[in-house]
Amino acid sequence: MSHQELLLGVNIDHCSTVRQARYKDLPETCGGNIEPDPVFFAQQCEFAGADSITVHLREDRRHIQPRDVERLRECLRVPMNLEMAATDKMLEFALSIKPDYACIVPESREEVTTEGGLDVVGNRSRVAAIVNALTEAGVIVSLFIDPEPEQIQMSADLGAPTVELHTGAYANAYHTDQREREFNRLKAGAEQGHNCGLQINAGHGINYVNVTEVRTLPFLQELNIGHSIVSRALFTGVEESVREMRRLLNVR
Repeated sequence: MSHQELLLGVNIDHCSTVRQARYKDLPETCGGNIEPDPVFFAQQCEFAGADSITVHLREDRRHIQPRDVERLRECLRVPMNLEMAATDKMLEFALSIKPDYACIVPESREEVTTEGGLDVVGNRSRVAAIVNALTEAGVIVSLFIDPEPEQIQMSADLGAPTVELHTGAYANAYHTDQREREFNRLKAGAEQGHNCGLQINAGHGINYVNVTEVRTLPFLQELNIGHSIVSRALFTGVEESVREMRRLLNVR
């Protein structure tokens, strides 16, 4: 089991959700009366110790906008992780931006937030093409998957260097009798992925309570956390919310 310091990627999507609730019909994404600015939020996260910044540019543009991603790419000093659907349009955008990391995720207009992992097995050829194109461009690719043996093995077979294990089912089960079962699924997935030569990241639904157990997963290198940090920031401020989460990741 790895005991290296865990990295914290902060997803800033829901800062943009607040902005879009009021200003989604304006052509601009910042300046004038438009607030909050997700780029400024990201910079505060960076200052507080975030190891990377994650954004999900969705097809329906419900929170992060293309101009946000462009501005982040221009000013961030820590790596930017672009979550993206496996579509030609998103691939074209990603290749124009060249983020440090790209995480391929499933996407549905009907969902409120990402509801499950990417079906790598069922979309093998499409995912393979995206992985190859991004890798050739120098972008480090990860696949957002459920901790299922066939999905993990296929991710390795396609040459993706990293998987992000979907922790949503575990988070939803945290206060139920299914918690141990879901945690054990994640543990087995992390062990299998490591044995396949994959870097193991995790994310979705992680908060200031369940993170103390999630961080004990074997071979874990990075957690991507957004909603809980944005929510806590409303009460304690951005810097304190990021610092506290990063502290909880690495309590010994």
